[in-house]
Amino acid sequence: MTDIAWIGLGTMGLPMARNLVSAGHRVLGVDVVPEARREAAGQGIEVVDSVAKAVATAETVFTMLPSGGHVRAVFLGDDGILAHVRKGALVVDTSTVDVATSRWCHERAAEHAIDFVDSPVSGGVPGAERGTLTWMMGGRATAKQRLRETAAPMAAEIIDVGDATAGIAAKICNNLMLFINMMAVAEGSQLAGHLGLDQRAFWEIASVSSSRSWALENWYPVPGVVPSAPASHGFAPSFPVTGAFKDVQLALQAGHDLDLAGANLVAERLQALIDEGLGDRDCTLIAKLSSPHA
Repeated sequence: MTDIAWIGLGTMGLPMARNLVSAGHRVLGVDVVPEARREAAGQGIEVVDSVAKAVATAETVFTMLPSGGHVRAVFLGDDGILAHVRKGALVVDTSTVDVATSRWCHERAAEHAIDFVDSPVSGGVPGAERGTLTWMMGGRATAKQRLRETAAPMAAEIIDVGDATAGIAAKICNNLMLFINMMAVAEGSQLAGHLGLDQRAFWEIASVSSSRSWALENWYPVPGVVPSAPASHGFAPSFPVTGAFKDVQLALQAGHDLDLAGANLVAERLQALIDEGLGDRDCTLIAKLSSPHA
């Protein structure tokens, strides 16, 4: 049994940590949200009240946090990872952050003789729950090999992308493509309804035709067509609008020298939802902007 620290027990972090418990590891978890702590404690995770306590005996430390600022905060300070983690430990950031923060983590880890891998994941909450996430690894070869062994209970694919920050770069590009694609699915679905098509029949056609995509198959934004899609559950957030907006902004920041017209348009649409007070709803509610009946 290996001691593993998990910092950030939200909708993604909790099921990922639970899969490590199921694999026989001792997982010490930290979260600032009382409800998250209570839920984690009921699922076999040893919840502690500080980062220092979580990382003190850990061979591997995972962070799954909302932003680069949160990641930097748990690295630093008297209670932070760097002040209390064991020399030679492996620290893995699975969050979606800016490239500069990821590079900063690599540099600080090296200064403290700690292995670090930037390894964001793709697959959403269903993938986290099933242990079928795709992991994108950036960092030194020896550190990535250590992660490959530890992450196995949480992963369907573990892909070595390259050196430091390559993992987060891949995630930013992937999410940009996802949200541009989601906008296309949203507009196509609303046009199908406007033209009087049976939405289930159209979805079946699109799912085996040239518009087939992950967003179409999993996030079709019409209630009742895909039972697991957020649209079939009142647009309860599996990926909230604010999170999608953050990720698109990361892409625009990283590609500031490029003409990312699609990214800019998606950002405008997501901002419109936020301005309507819908930032906490699922990002597939972007369909609402194409049809008032979505």
